[in-house]
Amino acid sequence: MEKITFKTEIAAPAETVWNALFGVENYPKWTQVFSEGSSVETDWKKGSKAFFTDGTGNGMVSRIEESIPNQFLSIKHLGELKDGKEDLDKDYGDALENYTLKETGGKTELTVDMQVKAEWKQFLDDTWPTALEKLKELAESSDKAHVET
Repeated sequence: MEKITFKTEIAAPAETVWNALFGVENYPKWTQVFSEGSSVETDWKKGSKAFFTDGTGNGMVSRIEESIPNQFLSIKHLGELKDGKEDLDKDYGDALENYTLKETGGKTELTVDMQVKAEWKQFLDDTWPTALEKLKELAESSDKAHVET
């Protein structure tokens, strides 16, 4: 596994960025670049399961490792979701996906870092910058997005 990191500065407070990242309405908007029909089912609370799906019952099964609203979220990927069923047979090791938000003067630096397998690195290197641009657009254009579970 290799660690990859992406950063962007967003002209919005950390709370607004957090809500753009993890709000029910906005999450599918910025993650569609990874998979059309992207959605998530979770409450984003520490210890909770998270199901990241593509709209067809396939995706990832994960657990929220840490959740400090407006500051830090860590997701541990546990396995795959196939036709709506959990498949935890593969060892994902320390496949963590971390979001760190640091607010300074009304602007927020967002850092996303994750451990990835070699076969996913190029896809993520190509896709994350587009996802972050979409997220930045959402956060900077709205302060009404809020996290709903």
